[in-house]
Amino acid sequence: MSQTVPSFDLLPGAAASPVLLHVPHSSRAIPGHVRAGIVLDDAGLERELDHITDAHTARIAEEAAALAGLRPWRFVNRLSRLVVDPERFPDEREEMLAVGMGAVYTRTTHKGELRSADTDPEPLVARYFRPYAAAMAEAVAGRLAATGRAVIIDVHSYPARPLPYELHGSGPRPPVCLGTDAFHTPPELTEAARKAFAGCGETGLDSPFAGTYVPLEFYGTDARVGALMVEIRRDTYMTEPGGPAGPGLHRLATALAALVDTV
Repeated sequence: MSQTVPSFDLLPGAAASPVLLHVPHSSRAIPGHVRAGIVLDDAGLERELDHITDAHTARIAEEAAALAGLRPWRFVNRLSRLVVDPERFPDEREEMLAVGMGAVYTRTTHKGELRSADTDPEPLVARYFRPYAAAMAEAVAGRLAATGRAVIIDVHSYPARPLPYELHGSGPRPPVCLGTDAFHTPPELTEAARKAFAGCGETGLDSPFAGTYVPLEFYGTDARVGALMVEIRRDTYMTEPGGPAGPGLHRLATALAALVDTV
């Protein structure tokens, strides 16, 4: 947990690529001043990071970018989602507020206390969430300016067994879950993903996690921005929880590269 890790990185791809691989939840890094507001002891925090972190997804995106015929751009969160979760709505629209997991979490994956319930989220939102959102919007605008369109592919993972915080954990948990949006996910994008990941096992839609991330200034208004969330079940490529990656990682990176080349 370092104080010197940058909040995020935009890693350039080919000038002609419309694709932006977004990796929001791969890091475990927590700045010291943020750690001070978390009530878990060090061992408890490490256990929570094991459960909440989408481990190795930055590596999957990195390998996919290297394998792709036309290198995609990558936007990678370098801080843990326990600092802020950049994919949450920053207001009352966020359904995860019901379990203490809005933009700034106050509860853990097992519904224990992470921060005091009366924690003011605004300092963390101002320091980390808004700059991240602005930079991601700028990255999307850059792809639009360069290519006339942008395709955000959100790279996530999820545990084989549901965790107590999940609001929709009772549904199917396929090896690959594709999260879609009625406005931003055209059928051809979903179909391309199904074909690309066909060798990785069953592919499902919007269960156990639905939707996808689009910066708010484009959300629901700019159809030139396509988006798809790729949720990979962790037991297909790593030891749970929080363990090392296995041979499945390369297979998934190859499939992701195939999707990048298709879109």
